[in-house]
Amino acid sequence: MEFMYFLLLGIVQGLTEFLPVSSSGHLVVLDKIFKVEIGNFLFVSIILHVATLFSVIIVFWKDVLELAKHPLSKKTLQIVVACVPTCIIVVLFKSFFESAYSGAYLGVCFMATAILLMVTYFLTQKQNIIYKHNTYKKSFVIGAVQGLAVLPGISRSGSTISAGVMLGLNPDKATNFSFILSIPIILASLVYEIFSCIKQSTVIFTSNILYLVLAFGMAMLFGLIAIKIMKRLAKTKKYYIFSIYLAILAIVVCFI
Repeated sequence: MEFMYFLLLGIVQGLTEFLPVSSSGHLVVLDKIFKVEIGNFLFVSIILHVATLFSVIIVFWKDVLELAKHPLSKKTLQIVVACVPTCIIVVLFKSFFESAYSGAYLGVCFMATAILLMVTYFLTQKQNIIYKHNTYKKSFVIGAVQGLAVLPGISRSGSTISAGVMLGLNPDKATNFSFILSIPIILASLVYEIFSCIKQSTVIFTSNILYLVLAFGMAMLFGLIAIKIMKRLAKTKKYYIFSIYLAILAIVVCFI
């Protein structure tokens, strides 16, 4: 049971981290179904997010290298600006976000993401759209939205891409910005959670470490697949597909 649980955790995390359906929400659903005792579930979730972080770096290594070479460039500073509200929101509402991992708001959050994606779909269907360049103000708003996406069921990629599109960004540009923006946030989350566990003497992990390694590898592999899918989706703009799926899932989780 444990082996199958971690196998599914990795696959689901990899696919759902970049598809606009909320990876954390799906991990909570799996946790509610399997009920496997693994220690600090939030820590495991962050470790799997790190696996998908490698997926982003593999696909966008040129962009990451360019940002590293030019730390004071406008693009790099926009990433920094976006991280500020995300960090502030997460720190201020940390207790509430942690309590949400019980799944109490899962159905509502899934439905909220479904509505957001449907609105984004209709916005991209307008004719003769004139897309605008990203700005520091827009980056700040996208970062604030990302902060709210810590809630399980609110898709980080879906909400940030939608925010970018609503602010007038090209879907391709919004998608790329969303993916690259995940890098510093995932790293910060990992460091913060490790220090929190050490400070509070919390048990971090109680299962077979090899299972976590397996989940990590699967998450990275399927993360690569999901990124390719999302890059194509950004061109076709068929966000309603995931909107329908999330609306159905929002109803289903109410009975789990």
